[in-house]
Amino acid sequence: MTRPTWILLRGLMREQRHWGDFPATLARALPGAHIVTPDLPGNGTRHAQDSATRVADMVTACRQDLAARGIAAPYHLLALSLGGMVAVEWASRYPQEITRCVLLNTSMRPFNPFYRRLRWQNYGALLRQLLLGDQRSQEALILRLTSRRHAQGNPALLADWCAYQQEYPVSRRNALRQLLSAARYRAPLIRPAMPVLVMAGAQDQLVDHRCSQQLARAWQADCLIHRDAGHDLPLDEGEWVAQSVARWLGVDAAEHDKTITTQSLCQ
Repeated sequence: MTRPTWILLRGLMREQRHWGDFPATLARALPGAHIVTPDLPGNGTRHAQDSATRVADMVTACRQDLAARGIAAPYHLLALSLGGMVAVEWASRYPQEITRCVLLNTSMRPFNPFYRRLRWQNYGALLRQLLLGDQRSQEALILRLTSRRHAQGNPALLADWCAYQQEYPVSRRNALRQLLSAARYRAPLIRPAMPVLVMAGAQDQLVDHRCSQQLARAWQADCLIHRDAGHDLPLDEGEWVAQSVARWLGVDAAEHDKTITTQSLCQ
């Protein structure tokens, strides 16, 4: 039997190392799965490349990367934020390649207004940081906005993130190009043909979690909300995400019942 391949896609200005322990957590929840964490152009190992200004071009880059590594479709996609847009575009353009999608704290036109897709209260801080901030203050702001669990600070984690940025710096130009691609992306009105699970953290300080609820309702997709998690669901509640995905897939559902107590349907 072929091992299922899970492709994990991160968000704006993030790279594969920002997944932390989550790939290993997901692997334990999905025994036998092959988990791949590619970087989008402009981030991580591909930081020297120009970031795409269209989500469709990000899809092309991912497909070329996987083909070069000999990792063949079909794929299962699990994607966070901007990565969720890449997953949706991929599934819409090449449905024969995608078996299912898990979308974490994402937002898209035409389902969500701009002031919920990026909370308006953060506009000033994000703009100042992008234009004037230093590396450490930038990463500290990102941690505060994306994590509920670590919002008050985590020196070790912040040091790791600063080290990633120092080794593979994301230029301001590429950050702006990624923002442009996210802002201009328009999702299809009809859900891609494969099963879709939408997940979100109700304490997301970057993107209003109602964006995920609206998307799930419009697409009649399965949906789970964690009451206490923030934007970076795998960082805040990685075990919950992994086991929820396993339950959605029907893997040891009874064993996972006791771990899903903080979820709710997207009502």
